[in-house]
Amino acid sequence: MNDLAPLLTPEGRALLDEVRDTDPARELAVATRLRRDHPAELVSAALGQARLRQRAVAKFGAEDASRMFFTPNGVEQSTRRSVAEYRAECLRAAGVRSVADLCCGIGGDAIAVARAGIRVLAVDRDPLTCQAARANAGALGLAGLIEVREADVTEVDTAGYDAVFVDPARRSSRRGRIFDPEAYSPPLSWAVSAALKAPLGLLKIAPGIPHEAIPAEATAEWVSDGGDVKEAMLWFGSGVTPGARRATLLPAAAGIHSTPATLLPDPAVRPVGRYLYEPDGAVIRAHLVAQVAEEVRGGLIDPTIAYVTADDLHRTPYATAYEITDQLPFNVKKLKALLREREVGVLTVKKRGSAVEPEELRRKALPKPHGTASVTVFLTRVAGAPTMLLGHPAP
Repeated sequence: MNDLAPLLTPEGRALLDEVRDTDPARELAVATRLRRDHPAELVSAALGQARLRQRAVAKFGAEDASRMFFTPNGVEQSTRRSVAEYRAECLRAAGVRSVADLCCGIGGDAIAVARAGIRVLAVDRDPLTCQAARANAGALGLAGLIEVREADVTEVDTAGYDAVFVDPARRSSRRGRIFDPEAYSPPLSWAVSAALKAPLGLLKIAPGIPHEAIPAEATAEWVSDGGDVKEAMLWFGSGVTPGARRATLLPAAAGIHSTPATLLPDPAVRPVGRYLYEPDGAVIRAHLVAQVAEEVRGGLIDPTIAYVTADDLHRTPYATAYEITDQLPFNVKKLKALLREREVGVLTVKKRGSAVEPEELRRKALPKPHGTASVTVFLTRVAGAPTMLLGHPAP
């Protein structure tokens, strides 16, 4: 697919409605039937778009996904709606009224920003991507707030905009995921310079970016949604504290942060207590585990492992608590015998600091369920020794 125009015609839109809920297993039969009355290329494009819309439901929700237009890369690389809406609300709360969205893709972020009442210039250099972004603005009734421009973002004048948002490409058709920030397109250094020119600048980056690669002028924020880390952001400009770190947990928008002046030292290592706390991934990425340890009055089980342990249960939105019942040296046979003795039928395996794959352990330790009890096993290290911690979510 290299042109969305046929799908935007009355015939194309009617076909999209007709194939909307097509089961992939029935595509061939549906295509054969539709090609009797429609051009083969249009039928193929409609069925392809239907598949993309079905995939996009997880990110955009069924209502929006059924009306939007996608490219394969657009579905893969678009921001999840909940994260885009959180970011748009941050911009609205900061008083932003206009945003230059550079590397806009199919317009996922531009849509969220426009829905917050903010005017958007959405820029991308790929013609098909711009076509999709423009179609999406129209399909969702936001064309009056979103201007889509096909251009090289490095040549766009962003003067006069309250904020600049840059989402560099972090994947390559040849190399796949890109880990070097200077290999982003455009490079991180250019994106930083563009952000620093605006009253408020914001960059979307990979969550795994090394902390040493984060510019000193930025506040770095990691965002998780439903427990999964989705992205990291760098904030520059008005109201930003240089060197600060933040972890934001959606959907509750709970946030934990630290400035260079308030950053806590690494927690002490202590014996495993009654409770084990698994910090949210955004907290770990932001290097804010010490704040969680202080909140629950606990310490680390190992200096290199981001599990916090404590003797008492303390509720916190930033970590999941488990009550630990057993601590064993790593031994599959002993674990298998224990699970059989306790009539365990459901085994959840988590790991941190272990080379053993959870599925491999589950297959060996519980080849056949022995009952209805459930157990969570943590494969980890305690004071440097390979260890299995058994327990269950705290009540």
